[in-house]
Amino acid sequence: MRTNVGPRRPDGERERLQSARMKQILSVGFLLIAGAALAKDQPFSVVEATIPQMQEALRTGRVTSRELVLQCLARIATYEDKLNAAITVNPNALKEADERDRERKQGNIRGPLHGIPIAIKDNIQTTDMPTTGGALVFDGFVPSYEATVTKNLRDGGAIIMAKTQMTELANWVAGSPTPMPNNYNSLHGYGFNPYDPRRDPREATFDGRPALNTGGSSSGTGTAASFWAANVGTETSGSILSPANANMLAAVKPTVGRISRYGVIPITADQDTPGPMARSVTDAAILLGVLEGQPDPNDPATTRCTPPPNHDYRQFLKADGLKGARIGIPRANYYDKTTPPGADKPRGGLNDDQAKVMAQAIDALKQAGAVIVDPSDIPSAVDKDANNNLLLWSICSDMDEVKDRKCSTVLAYGMERDFNKWLSSVGKAVPVKSLTELRRWNTAHQKAGSIKYGQSLLDISDAMDLETYRTRYEADRARDLALTATHGIDEVMKANKLDALLFPGSTGANVAARPGYPTVIVPFGMVPNAPTPPFPEGCNAKPTPFGVSFTCMACSEPTLLRLGYAFEQATKRRVPPPAFP
Repeated sequence: MRTNVGPRRPDGERERLQSARMKQILSVGFLLIAGAALAKDQPFSVVEATIPQMQEALRTGRVTSRELVLQCLARIATYEDKLNAAITVNPNALKEADERDRERKQGNIRGPLHGIPIAIKDNIQTTDMPTTGGALVFDGFVPSYEATVTKNLRDGGAIIMAKTQMTELANWVAGSPTPMPNNYNSLHGYGFNPYDPRRDPREATFDGRPALNTGGSSSGTGTAASFWAANVGTETSGSILSPANANMLAAVKPTVGRISRYGVIPITADQDTPGPMARSVTDAAILLGVLEGQPDPNDPATTRCTPPPNHDYRQFLKADGLKGARIGIPRANYYDKTTPPGADKPRGGLNDDQAKVMAQAIDALKQAGAVIVDPSDIPSAVDKDANNNLLLWSICSDMDEVKDRKCSTVLAYGMERDFNKWLSSVGKAVPVKSLTELRRWNTAHQKAGSIKYGQSLLDISDAMDLETYRTRYEADRARDLALTATHGIDEVMKANKLDALLFPGSTGANVAARPGYPTVIVPFGMVPNAPTPPFPEGCNAKPTPFGVSFTCMACSEPTLLRLGYAFEQATKRRVPPPAFP
C-alpha cells in the first residue's frame, strides 16, 4: 500500500514503512468512526451499500462524505493485507470529502456521484497521485496531465479513493512461455480474490499467486470487499468482464469510443476502453453516465455513440425489461465443445457445473418473459472454411506465430504505435521515452523484480516496425472485424432479430472486444473451483463466482443495461464475500 512516494528501498523496508504510514493515516479514522457509531442509533454502513443508498443517506444527513471515506479507509486498513487491492491510496481523500460536504451544505450537488468514494485503475492518469500501470519503471511517476475520465469523475463530485491493483501494463508484458498471472505486477506483487484470499499452495505455482483467479487486470477486488462504492477498469480484451465475473460484480464493457481513452496507458486504440465495475447494475449505470461526459477532442472516437439525455442511463433500468426480448444462445464453442475445421479434437465449451448454472440463467430469462433463440451460433465459430473460422484466428503472442500468419497482430502492432505515442505525451519526467527503452530498463533491473515472468509480449510489440508491418496490421484488423462483427455478432443478431447474445461468464469478451462492441455482465452463480492439478489434500479450493453476459452491437448500452437490470432484479443472486463482513 502506497500513500506517498519516496526513495526506493529494499522491499522489506519499503513494505514496513508503507504499513507504518497507513496505520498512521487511519488511526484517526478508526477513532472518528467509533465516535460516529456511538453518536447514532443506526449508523450507516458502506458495506454492500449502493450508490443511491449512499446518496440518500447523504441527502438526509444520516452520513457525511467524510464519514463514508473514513469507513472505506477503515476497511482498507483492516483487510488490505489480505487482498492487495490498491497500489496507492489517495492521501487527500478526506480533504476532498470535506470539500464535497461543504458544497452539499451550500446546495451545490454536482451529480449522482457527489461525495461518493470511487477507485480507478492505476493506468488512468492522475496528477495528484502516481500513475504506474503496475510497472516498476514508473514507480512514483506523476504525469503532466490527468485523464479525461479522471476529470469527468472529479467534475461529477466523485472522491477518487485509490488507484487499484492491476496486471502490469494491462497484461501486455509476459506471454509464452511464462505468462504473467492475472493481477500481478512488478511494483506491487499479487492481488487476491476476496472469495478465497489465499495463496496457491501447489508446488509448481507456489510463487505467491492467488489460489482463486481474480480475473483480468482491472482488479475489482476492492469493490467486492466494499473498500469503495465502485471502480473504473479498462479493457482491451477481457480486463473488465473477466475480473467482474471472478469477483461477482456487475460491469459495463462499453462500446469503444463511448468513454474517452485520453490519459490512459494504452495497448491499442482499436480495442481499449475504460468502463465501470460495481456491485449492482444500477451503480454501474450511474458510473457509466459520469465517465462518458462530453465528446473529447483528444479522442475522436468519442463521437461514435450518441449519449442519452443528461448522460443518465438509469432511465433504461426497467424491472420488466426482459419481456419480449429476444436472447440468442451461442452454443458452439461458448456452451458446447466444438471441433474447428482441420482440428483433431474439440475445444471450448463449459464443464458440467458451469453448464448447470447457465441452464438456470436461461430458465430465469424465460420466466421473466424473454424469448430464447437457441442455438444462435456465431457464424464464424462454426464456419467449415478454415479461412473464415474465428476459432482458428488467435492473437499473435510471439514472432513464430506472426510468421505463420494464423493470428492477428492488432494488439502487438497497436502497443508499439500507441504506447510510444502515450510516452511522448506525458511530460519530460517520464523515465523511459520508448518501448525499446522500457525493455532495456526492465532487462537492466531484473534483480529488482522488473520482469519476473519475462517480457515476451513487449518483445513482439517492439519488433513491430510501423512501416514494415503496416500492411499486415491493416489486413489483420480487417479480418478481425470480418470474423467477429460482419460474419460474427452482426450476422447472427440480424438473422435471428436478437436483442442480445447471452455468454457464460466472460467467455464472449474476445469476440466482442475486437470490433469494440459493448457487454453488460451480471453476477449470478457460484461454481466449484477445480484447479488442475488439484490442491493438496486438506487445502480445499473454494467456489468461484460465475456471471452471465449480455452482448450486442455498437452503441447498444441502453438495451444491454435494460436486459441486465431486469435479469438482476429477477434473480438477485449476488453474494458478498463472506470473509469481509
